Amino acid sequence: MTELLVRLFVKDYKDTEKVAVRTAYGVLASGAGIFCNVLLFLVKFIVGTVLHSVSVRADAFNNLSDAGSSVIGLAGVKMAEKPADEEHPFGHGRIEYIAALIVSFLVIEVGFTFFKDSIGKIREPEVLRFQTVSLVILILSIGVKLWMGAFNRKLGKRIDSQVMLATAADATGDVITTSATVFSLVFWRITGINIDGIVGLGVSLVVMWAGVGIARDTLKPLIGEAATKEDYRKIKEFVEKYDGIVGSHDLIVHNYGPGRSMASIHAEVPNDTSIEDSHEVIDKIERDAARELGIFLVIHMDPIETKDETVLRVKKQVEDAVAGLDKRSSIHDFRMVDGVNQINLVFDLVVPHEYSDEKQKELMQQIMEQLKTVDRRYQCVITAEKSYIEE
Repeated sequence: MTELLVRLFVKDYKDTEKVAVRTAYGVLASGAGIFCNVLLFLVKFIVGTVLHSVSVRADAFNNLSDAGSSVIGLAGVKMAEKPADEEHPFGHGRIEYIAALIVSFLVIEVGFTFFKDSIGKIREPEVLRFQTVSLVILILSIGVKLWMGAFNRKLGKRIDSQVMLATAADATGDVITTSATVFSLVFWRITGINIDGIVGLGVSLVVMWAGVGIARDTLKPLIGEAATKEDYRKIKEFVEKYDGIVGSHDLIVHNYGPGRSMASIHAEVPNDTSIEDSHEVIDKIERDAARELGIFLVIHMDPIETKDETVLRVKKQVEDAVAGLDKRSSIHDFRMVDGVNQINLVFDLVVPHEYSDEKQKELMQQIMEQLKTVDRRYQCVITAEKSYIEE
């Protein structure tokens, strides 16, 4: 079913790096969400009214909010498609995240409204009415939501869309809430005990929690999050596969919306290679990254020693000293300024994010003391920094 819809409504559906294709996926997901959720709302609202069930009506209005969410998501996807302009040189992709954030607040608001209604029903319960046909309709709605969750999850993974993955999680939450509603009706039928208000309370809490989860996932790229280990590996391997590149470090990725990223990285080149030759390699990597990875990559060139055995030996001593004190820390940009009475070792030290300023200073002092035991002439000039990659 999913593949059939994709082939029917998404042109060039395999080329998911294109903005137009991503937009078509978003329109398809939003359209399916609007249709299914409006249908579920109408059915559940009628059922809830007939049964005098606050939990069923709460579930119905949750579906209506989901339909509204799909409308907002559709508007966000279409606005995010707008190309870059003078005021927004990296495009409008983040509008998709803003739309998802609005959706999360709507979900929380609906959950809070029915939280209050459920409290009222606990205090003054209404008489429930059990009808088999209504129960069957609710069970069928669970099947619809299961499909919607799988549908959005599959498309979200295909185009790496946090919004679709959040929608999939919300649909899974709806499955839980509707299942709870069915349970309350069956429980009342078997025992005669009305737990509708209590179940409605649970439904409202699940709805609100789903809204908080969507907000949390959406705020991450808006605030600015660390590059994933997978992105780090992919970009690092891409840069280092070129002749003339010895290594790389200090990767920073800026997200301007799904499929729209800018990154900067330091590429290490041999210090005995001419600047013109290294610059030509760097330019080629940047052009290829834009074409093959879809990333606007800016590369800083770091010349390093690759042949002087003395420098390489001392660098290894420093790396061993750092690894012996903290295996999670590392060094780069190593330079050695040799002298008769003093040898300056200049390098950057990357430490874990949880390190305080005092912890950084302590580690730096320990490194200097340990290297002094190797050669008393060693003087360290260390610049401590933290990685922009998720740990």
